[in-house]
Order: sequence, then C-alpha cells, then structure tokens
Amino acid sequence: MEARAINRYIGTSPRKMRLVIDLIRGKSVDEALNILHYSPKHASRVAEKVLRSAVSNLQNKDEAGRLEPGEMIVKEAYVDVGMVMKRILPAPMGRAFRIRKRSNHVTIVVAPNKPVPRTAAPKRAKAQKAERAPAKKAATPSGTAKQESK
Repeated sequence: MEARAINRYIGTSPRKMRLVIDLIRGKSVDEALNILHYSPKHASRVAEKVLRSAVSNLQNKDEAGRLEPGEMIVKEAYVDVGMVMKRILPAPMGRAFRIRKRSNHVTIVVAPNKPVPRTAAPKRAKAQKAERAPAKKAATPSGTAKQESK
C-alpha cells in the first residue's frame, strides 16, 4: 500500500527543487520532515507541504489502524519540468533579451516501512510438485528421421 501527492506548476526552477528532493529520497518520513523544516532553501517549504499531504493520504487510505509518520518511508520523490513562461526584457540598443520563467511538478510517494501482510493463496508444497511426472517425449519412427548427407 502506498499513497502519493502531486503539486503542479510550482514557480521555481526544476533544478532548484531537485536539490531539495534529493535530500529526502529513501529516508523515513520523520527524518525527511526534519530535513525539510530546517532547510534554508525556499523550495523546501513546498516540498514539506507535499510530503505532509502524501502522509495524510496514506493515513486516510489505511483501514486497519492509524499509521504514524515514524512507520513510513519516502518510497519515491521526483521533479518533472512544468510550463515555461517566456518574457522579454529590454536590452541596450533596441534589442530584447528573452527571460524563461520555469516551473515544475513535484511528486512524492510514501509507503509503510514494513509491508502490510496480504491474504494470498497458500504456496504449493514441494511434495505436490514431485508428484507430477515430467511430460514424455513422443517417439518418432526411425523411417521418418532425416539423415544428414556429407
């Protein structure tokens, strides 16, 4: 069981956001929240908001009981490129420079630290496999076999 949270069209460049997201990938949720909360980067505030949303989604999805953030792990975290707004800045001698205002999409997936047991069909015992005899090959008559000529 896992839950995801996506925040789209964030107004920072994907490169700046990836620096923050790389810090939390694969960590426990408690540790990731501490890293993001005390990080001086502006992108860490948005990433913390997305992580808290993913944790909330997993807690709502859990039917058996309430999962604590200490029992969760950041399974996946990635940043995709969003829309790029093109703007023009006046430059000397009648020229114009193009400004590219980048955006990104952040996706964070959290999962329980220990896999939730599922009720599956019991595995077959080795004795049952041994009872099955291997399929016999069909015998070919000697007259129909091809012989290679040299």
